[in-house]
Amino acid sequence: MAEYDLLTIGNAIVDIIARTDDAFLKDAGIEKGAMTLIDAKRAEDLYARMGPATEMSGGSAGNTVAGLVSLGGRGAYFGKVSSDQLGGIFTHDIQALGIHYETAPLPAEPPTARSMILVTPDGERSMNTYLGACVELSTDDIDEAVVAASRVTYFEGYLWDPPRAKDAILQAARIAHAAGREVAMTLSDPFCVHRYRAEFLDLLRSRTVDIVFANEAEALALYETEILKEALHHLGQDTARLAVVTRGSDGCVVVEGGTRTAHPATFVPHVVDTTGAGDLFAAGFLRGYTQGLDHAQSARLGAIAAGHIISQIGPRPQTPLADLPEAKAILG
Repeated sequence: MAEYDLLTIGNAIVDIIARTDDAFLKDAGIEKGAMTLIDAKRAEDLYARMGPATEMSGGSAGNTVAGLVSLGGRGAYFGKVSSDQLGGIFTHDIQALGIHYETAPLPAEPPTARSMILVTPDGERSMNTYLGACVELSTDDIDEAVVAASRVTYFEGYLWDPPRAKDAILQAARIAHAAGREVAMTLSDPFCVHRYRAEFLDLLRSRTVDIVFANEAEALALYETEILKEALHHLGQDTARLAVVTRGSDGCVVVEGGTRTAHPATFVPHVVDTTGAGDLFAAGFLRGYTQGLDHAQSARLGAIAAGHIISQIGPRPQTPLADLPEAKAILG
């Protein structure tokens, strides 16, 4: 039996979240709704201009494993921080959740990554991320025993920005497949897809990745089309096992070969912050998938987790998702 339901590999980031308006975004030259990579100076400048902020551990893959554990699963995480204050915060937060995390921190520079997240009144988040220590993640940080003991190893497309991380991901995928496990990825962001489209397609077509998660914009970007039906068709051909495409309030579509099934979203009366919606959807879906639930149940868990997270500030559950009546009804 696998020791972990899910191992995620990602950029270990501390989120600095503040509310703002569209005028501030325009004045600061921030692309609304996107994740933009910035350097240390830009990070300092934005931090100085932001209003009151909340600091909490984040990072796409970190949020996903936190969500899965909140739903009662067993998780592990690989991601690089530095031996600084933010690195200590990140390490404490993820270990306090019961997630296996033993990636060795850097002794000094560069500092731990941070993302300035500006949330507008419509709940949209615009991320400005300084990767810092994340770029130092390498093959030395891949613990073969943990990979082999994980049902699914999941990584974020954002990891294709730090060059050394690519080799680490490919090494983890080889270990996972040799152990009879599966590999999943999230495309992360349409701008990320535009940067690495050919490489992402190769990951699918080479069967390096078995399961892919994407939102509608990312799926369209991957196949350079404006027609969702066309993108879904290609995903069915290119994906080894599953593709799951989220569509916001329109739910999701699960693609398995030539079969496509649509599943509804959870109604959310008041959206507070969309940060982490896709991350938590993946957490819920993979919680169901790793427990052998059918796609409808897994998609329902994903919708419940995503719906809950956009009803609060921040990308990690503040109360156990497993205690939600809707989740209990599925998980038992």
